[in-house]
Amino acid sequence: MGNLVAILLGIIVLPIVILGTIPFLGWANWLALPLIAAGIVAGQLSSSGNGGRNFCIVVGIIAAVRLSLGGGVI
Repeated sequence: MGNLVAILLGIIVLPIVILGTIPFLGWANWLALPLIAAGIVAGQLSSSGNGGRNFCIVVGIIAAVRLSLGGGVI
């Protein structure tokens, strides 16, 4: 069940992170980070697989790289 929740959170957050890659919309990644963290926790709690957790980690890496390139704000 946790794996499914992690996948759903990852699918919901991915468009927000993609929107955050546009210049001057980097603040959207700050909104996505708590949901990414919740997806990672939900994926970690499930014992049946780790695909959802890994998907959330990849989305989180994309958001973190974008934030680091923009100085955390832009």
